[in-house]
Amino acid sequence: MVAHALTLSPDDAESWLASLEERYPEEQRQVLKRAADWLAGHCGEEAVDTGCPLVAHSLGTAAVLAGMRFDAETVAAALLCGLPEKALKRETLLPRFGPHLTALVEGAAKLSRMDHLFTQINAEGGQSEALRQMLLAMTDDIRVVFIKLAERTQALRELANQDESRRRKVATDVRELYAPLANRLGVWQLKWELEDLSCRYLEPDTYRQIARQLDERRLDREWYIERVIKDLGAALEADGLSGFSVSGRPKHIASILAKMRKKHLSFDEVYDVRALRVLVKDVKDCFHALGLVHSLWQPIPGQFDDYISRPKGNGYKSLHTAVVGPENKALEVQIRTFDMHQEAELGVAAHWRYKEGGKGPGGDGVQDKISWLRQLLAWKRELADSHELAQHFRNELFQDEVFVLTPQGKVVALASGATPLDFAYAVHTELGHRCRGAKVDGSLVPLDTALATGQRVEILTVKQGGPSRDWLNPHLGVLKTHRARAKVRQWFKQQDHDTHVQEGRELLDRELHRLNLNNVNLDKIAARLKFPGPDELCAALGRGDVGTGQLDRALHDEFVPAPEKPLVAASRRKADAGGVLVEGEPGLLTQMAGCCKPAPPDAIVGYTTQGHGVTIHRADCPMVAHMTDEKKARLLRAAWGGEDDQVFAVDVELLAQDRPGLLKDVSEILSQEKINVIRVSTLSQHESARMEFTLEVRNLGQLTRFLARAEHVRGMHEARRK
Repeated sequence: MVAHALTLSPDDAESWLASLEERYPEEQRQVLKRAADWLAGHCGEEAVDTGCPLVAHSLGTAAVLAGMRFDAETVAAALLCGLPEKALKRETLLPRFGPHLTALVEGAAKLSRMDHLFTQINAEGGQSEALRQMLLAMTDDIRVVFIKLAERTQALRELANQDESRRRKVATDVRELYAPLANRLGVWQLKWELEDLSCRYLEPDTYRQIARQLDERRLDREWYIERVIKDLGAALEADGLSGFSVSGRPKHIASILAKMRKKHLSFDEVYDVRALRVLVKDVKDCFHALGLVHSLWQPIPGQFDDYISRPKGNGYKSLHTAVVGPENKALEVQIRTFDMHQEAELGVAAHWRYKEGGKGPGGDGVQDKISWLRQLLAWKRELADSHELAQHFRNELFQDEVFVLTPQGKVVALASGATPLDFAYAVHTELGHRCRGAKVDGSLVPLDTALATGQRVEILTVKQGGPSRDWLNPHLGVLKTHRARAKVRQWFKQQDHDTHVQEGRELLDRELHRLNLNNVNLDKIAARLKFPGPDELCAALGRGDVGTGQLDRALHDEFVPAPEKPLVAASRRKADAGGVLVEGEPGLLTQMAGCCKPAPPDAIVGYTTQGHGVTIHRADCPMVAHMTDEKKARLLRAAWGGEDDQVFAVDVELLAQDRPGLLKDVSEILSQEKINVIRVSTLSQHESARMEFTLEVRNLGQLTRFLARAEHVRGMHEARRK
């Protein structure tokens, strides 16, 4: 029931290469020969984990892939990837093997080096499924995974005469990680051998018992199968079918044992110990053959599966039925087309077999559906080339996830773009609350760093403490996942109500101060946000139920009231304010007051000057407040007209600890927010820095984002609007 290792010495390599003459053209055989020569010249006395010499192991792995008719590049990469790193330097491989094969070798070698880490992680945490996802996410070319599956198959073949501890270690990794991976990819030709051999080494007594029961009835079973093949073949031919094939289907020990355990059956109750496989030309012939099988023999209720209409998760398609055959013996029959059979044998690998030859199933007609984990991937006609298809496979599958490691080696799956703080909350809520910094691969990084697959993340914490409300500010970008944000909000909800009110009031005062808004009617703001009063609003702000964005919108709405009388747009000449509506006649010349520099959504008024049109002031401007009654009579109501293409000058003040690079850090934020600076003044004194800017902003939201980000610059004490 198991295969024996194909052990090739360097002397055997020549004859093996010669045997590939019908399979690969001369040019591709030369690539394989160069790879075999490189292997022989650089392997030294190296051995693999099975104790087998590296050269024999690599040749055996390559023979497995060649037997599956993989392209020459994949087979050559299998010969090379196990070599020591000094023999795989890129500058050495490139001129000899070209960029494509070199990249494939590098990917396969990287996976081989990661294999030790995967084994360690799986042994410690039993994370087989997460490891399989991570393995594929880290692979740029899916052929690397096929090389690894073939290499593990060869490794199991070589373990037959090794000591038990070595067999169990390798077989455990295969059973937990690689055999299920082969099943997910639908590579049945490798899957059954990986399962059977690992079962043989891990459960030798059970394996021998089933093997003995199979062997005891082998002659009777073979005679029985020959009889039903003859009967079914005659019936198919008599009914007009042609070009079909009927054969006995081998049943492997691991699958028999799995079925017995899953369905709580004895060996005698396993229907498919006696099994047939029928291959036909097309799908309609599948159902034609099914009807004939059911007319010849009585179907067993509940034992029919239509995997053609509803393929398995790995793309497997076939009809399965169980019947009461001659002599009242249970008989399983599988019916599929020849193309389905090829897919069942090789799964996803079928699309790479003929990459260079241009014939077979990898041609322009490929449009198969392969389900992987959560989704069904549709392969398009223009992606028939294996390089492009492999990259598309990886990108589509893992575009929304990254897989990172804890210091202990546990794999954590996160949404793409997640930060170290998201990671901390995914590991444990309390770890997130106490997080104050992070290291990625040993280096300190900001908390808004986007994580990548394969990185190892360490969270730096304080003994006691909680999250910062600033973490909920979307402009800072330290939290990207909904789950982490929800945990932060929940933490604030659980704090004392009085603390919520006090902290919320401080946050509200800080926002009002930053926006230079005075005499704000908090009852109206609370009503706009649907709270009974200011205390409830402040409590919600303190808990994190209301964000700064919602608060800013409410303030904006409050300070842009609907006019009681019609306002007419001011003149659109260069000198006017652009987008300001002023009570009075059309064509008024307007300009912004230099004393208070109003910008949306500040409440504004217009002051009629003599010979200079209307000057627009903020409603709370000190100059307006101290006007005489005579001058106040010249005030006009005004409001923002809402033009999107206008910019407004505002003054801001930043107070910080003086240090090199401070102005550069602030300038980077201004550049990222696309804010133009028209004036800057800096003063350094006693290790403190005071910076004043006049900025051109489009609206209050843009200014708010800048001030929020500026407050988090290292050493910043205060960032506010003047």
